[in-house]
Amino acid sequence: MKLVVVESPTKSKTLKKFLGKDYQVAATFGHIRDLPQKKFGVDIEQDFKPEYLITPKSKKVIQFLKKLTEKSKLTILATDSDREGEAIAWHLTQTLNLDGKNPYQRIVFHEITKSAIEEALKNPRKIDMDLVDAQQTRRILDRIVGYKLSPFLWKKIARGLSAGRVQSVTVRLVVEREREIKNFVPQEYWKITVHLKKLEEDGPLPTEFEAILIKKDGKAITKLGIKTKKEADKILKDLKEAEYKVINIEKKETKRNPLPPFTTSTLQQEAWQRFHWPAKLTMRVAQNLYEKGHITYHRTDSLNLSNLSLFAAKKFIINHYGEEYWAGFLRKYKAKGKVQEAHEAIRPTYPSKILEKLKLDENSSRLYDLIWRRFIGCQMAQAIFDSTTVDVLTTSGKRQATSYTFRATGQILKFDGFLKVYPIKFEEKELPPLEIEEVLKLIELIPSQHFTQPPPRYTEATLIRALEKNGIGRPSTYAPILSTIQQRNYIEKDEKKRFGPTEIGTVVNDLLVSHFPKIVDIEFTAEMEKDLDEIAEGKEKWVKVLKEFYNPFEENLKQKEKEISKKDLIEKTEKICPKCGSQMIIRLGKFGRFYACPKYPKCKYTEPLKKETLGIKCPKCKKGEVAQKRTKKGKIFYGCSNWPECDFALWDRPTGEKCPKCVALLIKTKRGQIKCSNKECGFEK
Repeated sequence: MKLVVVESPTKSKTLKKFLGKDYQVAATFGHIRDLPQKKFGVDIEQDFKPEYLITPKSKKVIQFLKKLTEKSKLTILATDSDREGEAIAWHLTQTLNLDGKNPYQRIVFHEITKSAIEEALKNPRKIDMDLVDAQQTRRILDRIVGYKLSPFLWKKIARGLSAGRVQSVTVRLVVEREREIKNFVPQEYWKITVHLKKLEEDGPLPTEFEAILIKKDGKAITKLGIKTKKEADKILKDLKEAEYKVINIEKKETKRNPLPPFTTSTLQQEAWQRFHWPAKLTMRVAQNLYEKGHITYHRTDSLNLSNLSLFAAKKFIINHYGEEYWAGFLRKYKAKGKVQEAHEAIRPTYPSKILEKLKLDENSSRLYDLIWRRFIGCQMAQAIFDSTTVDVLTTSGKRQATSYTFRATGQILKFDGFLKVYPIKFEEKELPPLEIEEVLKLIELIPSQHFTQPPPRYTEATLIRALEKNGIGRPSTYAPILSTIQQRNYIEKDEKKRFGPTEIGTVVNDLLVSHFPKIVDIEFTAEMEKDLDEIAEGKEKWVKVLKEFYNPFEENLKQKEKEISKKDLIEKTEKICPKCGSQMIIRLGKFGRFYACPKYPKCKYTEPLKKETLGIKCPKCKKGEVAQKRTKKGKIFYGCSNWPECDFALWDRPTGEKCPKCVALLIKTKRGQIKCSNKECGFEK
């Protein structure tokens, strides 16, 4: 009997379908060893030697696996093909004494299909220690920053805070974007549009259209070219008496290429755009699809596609849509920058398996359909449009008159191509049939005032795009990064689900930017990712990389310990402590600023800096108002401002309206439902 070890029980069940009676499959349930939780666990003096301990949840798993390996003639490690998977495989060799008494093989595959598993079993290898070293280096780097810098934040700002090598850079992006928005000064500008009509009607075809002013006296008008109403009015005066004549018509066929298949980053971005899914949910659903054998490995930055999958896509497209819908060649894509080309893009394992053939839950169905359509679409023909551009010239008729050029554009879909499978929003606009020198009738002049807009807050999609663009993190880290900095209350989502920094997030960021610039430097973090890649490729030594990071970091930390005082972050106030009569101060805590007694711990009185009341009377005591509050763990709830005298509380935000059925407050749930706060009532809008 041979033993095959994977990470998850779902993956285990899928593998069992392809392996015969000679194989037994078991799961580790994730990582089995890690650095200790309650101490540093890295011996700096001994070349950063890590101290690994079996995690509490893995003790029974390891005992079970040891018994299986002793009974098996060969242990096959089939964990994921990335650095984390390689590290899990290596930890298994250490804890199960593999290659000692018990022989082992390492196999890798990028999809859980019969052919892929059979091919992997034919080509076993040993553990790739370069990949393991890269994973260990990342883990030790994160431990150094987290373990050394977090206590510094506790001493200087507030207990419970933490710093992360990659997370802190991500918070910086959000903080800096917020400052761009707040400091933005809008600039006024005007656009002028004309509504024109053919003098002669031409049957059922359109006769009217709109054109935008683009030139004055032959010179292009920039976006901010017309700055004030006064300037716009002067142009409008010229245009009222002007003649409008067609001077140029350009007709051409434009083609639109399909989008490439998904990588981890683009899948997370598209799932946010289409379903408003956070990255964490997207990865959870994708992992389930991978482990059940429906898609290829979901943590990848590669756009590579196997020839087998390309021929399967070709066959499906020709059989289901016709030969004209196939691209006519096998479309191959190449990602920018350094990627793991051995991996593939995210695609369905069997392109012929349409959604209807699979029994999937709702979320899995939506994501599988998106992945399937993107892959099939990427091998289809271009979409073809008939595009028309019309330029209209005007003069006022006076000598040396100012001339103005307007432009109208239109497009009609001629052949849908890949859009048949992977729809993308586009606008069709048909222009009337026009001729050069044709004179047109003015229907209306339409001036419109505009103001330049600040950059928008980041969404899940745009923040992931920014991380990828700046080389921060890797496919496997985007979701945990976003999840972690929200859990730490450094960033939060507004009502439109866009990210903004919290007060404490801004304070921590500013402290790190001022005193630990390298830790939150985007370029430095990106360079560190490149170093990790080079370790994985055997081009760089992991101990050397750690030394180059640690020595200046430790020296700077010691210096800052002396320089910065917690007193610098404390504000005095005129407010008097109601318990002991001391003059209260403003302190910073994990969830922002608050009033505190300076005689802590003798006097533990605290008070919120401002009570975020909603203007709704408390339905229980009728005296206080409903206010937004936080639990000790930072979870938001809504309670009476007279607490602890009144203990009224709700998890969901009240709307201010009363239930027509029982007169309790109506609430708005996280899913957007309006319903009664009284569970026994059951009223829903």
